[in-house]
Amino acid sequence: MILIRARVEAVLEPGRRTEVRVPVLLIASDRRWLELLPSQRARLKGRFGTPRSADLLAAVVVVRGPPSVLGPPSPLQRAAETVRARLRRSVDRLPADQRGVLPGMVVGDTSRIDPDLAEVFRTAGLTHLLVVSGANLAIVIGAVLGLCRFAGLGRRRAPPVAVLAVLAFVVVARPEPSVLRATVMGLIGLLALFTGRRRQGLPALAAAVLLLVLIDPTLARSYGFALSVLATGGLLVLAPPWRERLRRRLPGPLADALAVAAAAQVAVAPVLVMLSGEVGVVSVAANLLAAPAVAPATLLGALGAVTALVSLTLARLVVWPAGLAVAWVVWIARTAARLPYATIPWKGGGLGAVALLAAAVVAVLILRSRRLRLVAVAAMAGVLIAVVGLRLLAPGWPPPGWALVACDVGQGDALALAAGPGRAVVVDTGPDPRLVEGCLERLAIRDVPLLVLTHPHADHVDGVAGVRSHRAVHAVLTTPRGPGREARFTSGLVVRQALTGQRWSVGDLTLSVLGPLSAGPRLAPGDDGTTVNDASVVLVARRPGFSALLAGDVEADAQRALAGSVPAVQVIKVPHHGSRSQDPAFLAAAHASVALISVGRDNDYGHPAPSTVDRLRSLGSRVHRTDQEGDVAVVRTTGGLSVVPRR
Repeated sequence: MILIRARVEAVLEPGRRTEVRVPVLLIASDRRWLELLPSQRARLKGRFGTPRSADLLAAVVVVRGPPSVLGPPSPLQRAAETVRARLRRSVDRLPADQRGVLPGMVVGDTSRIDPDLAEVFRTAGLTHLLVVSGANLAIVIGAVLGLCRFAGLGRRRAPPVAVLAVLAFVVVARPEPSVLRATVMGLIGLLALFTGRRRQGLPALAAAVLLLVLIDPTLARSYGFALSVLATGGLLVLAPPWRERLRRRLPGPLADALAVAAAAQVAVAPVLVMLSGEVGVVSVAANLLAAPAVAPATLLGALGAVTALVSLTLARLVVWPAGLAVAWVVWIARTAARLPYATIPWKGGGLGAVALLAAAVVAVLILRSRRLRLVAVAAMAGVLIAVVGLRLLAPGWPPPGWALVACDVGQGDALALAAGPGRAVVVDTGPDPRLVEGCLERLAIRDVPLLVLTHPHADHVDGVAGVRSHRAVHAVLTTPRGPGREARFTSGLVVRQALTGQRWSVGDLTLSVLGPLSAGPRLAPGDDGTTVNDASVVLVARRPGFSALLAGDVEADAQRALAGSVPAVQVIKVPHHGSRSQDPAFLAAAHASVALISVGRDNDYGHPAPSTVDRLRSLGSRVHRTDQEGDVAVVRTTGGLSVVPRR
């Protein structure tokens, strides 16, 4: 699945052309869309839908087929893509982690970063290093001004050179919200330097924010923009006094680095907890340890990108030490992410942000009172002892006796049903082979007697290669409405069509097919998303002490047709990632005590819909989500079912 931000300039209908100029989100599956560059114009066919997120979008468009390109990109964008491509070629001989991370640190190109590594950076609180931000721009401006000073350019002539370097950098890195904010602020600072006036950080930040929001009002609702502004504000307001206090007890460079890392993390914490429902515990230490390597990696990477335009051989020599700096950052990220409780759960949303601010106020009061400090130390010691004890006694992953695991594969579905030692029936595979393969590796699955592909959407079938990697797949079950895109992933396998009423048995696990109803139409290449979703294979899985309804992506119409045949079960895999298109009678008929929602973090669809989550809870179901809990295991116990999240 490919998500593209675009601007629609004309909508063509039979006998009518409407001129518009509005932002939209394109959802495409053809990889030829990835070949387009900013400024290119293309014609497409698709189904327009109403946006469900808070973004200022006119529509969400489900695209059919490849783009019909109407013209080349602008010369400026062609030049920028040349720089990015040459940088990618210059790092080709570096180890995989280094060649994925270095372009991200230099120009924000994350196309080669392994999703597992990206998750490691997120857990360690180092995600900001994988996108271009004010830190990158500050490094570039500082380096250019230093070179100008070395070349003998005065105060009047150096800033214009730096401005040109900044503009070139922004074009290559693409104007993301954080880059725009940093660019405008940097240009305001250079103007102050050029005119000889005293530079003031907060006025420059305020001017940058005001100017950017006036130019592009959508930034007012951009969490990335908010995080960037808050981090900069923390550096301007919190870091200086903290630096002065730390210098009384620590060496100057260490005090500076610690104050900067802590100030930025504290400033962005309320917004981060709103988004993720987690509080990073190790992020300050990870940023402190990674900081010395960031500037060398960025500068040498940028120098390598420029050198690659002249000589690829010389550029590879330049980026080699940059790769060593990146290796240090990656090692810090992996080490920090492996620590127990690198992140701790916290209430998400606005209430969670307010609770975190209240906790910060309490922490300040404790630090100011000796008596409260003693009480806090005693309480923390007790909690630490309890946590260590629980950690030693708690089972590892996967938990013994697991019956079902919802794998965290981002915005998609992948389920594993235990079918004996080292064996599992797999239902859907998610969009990325690496993610589902990692989940099955953690479960020690080596044999897949049956692979069920509920319907031919990328977020359910594109990970098939990950299931087939290093394990045997004996048979594949697909929707009878096909064939679809799953056919290209299942070559060489025995493929069967699911028929209503059909039963499959694997050991003590039985699977009964409820849908799709055989009377439905067959899928055609032009069918829209709803038609394909309603063609999903719907299963009831049973084994002693366990039952589950696995509903694919069926939407309200198909759910209504199936509601009368839904039996009471213990677990329901909520259809279509918890979207709003749910039939209340279908959900109620299951009587499930556990509701699993397989969904991607920060997805653009608004999944799961709050109304769906509220309805499930009103029906008495405990809701568990992969975007918040990672892999989720349902375990059979003597007292019934228990749910164990991997996070």
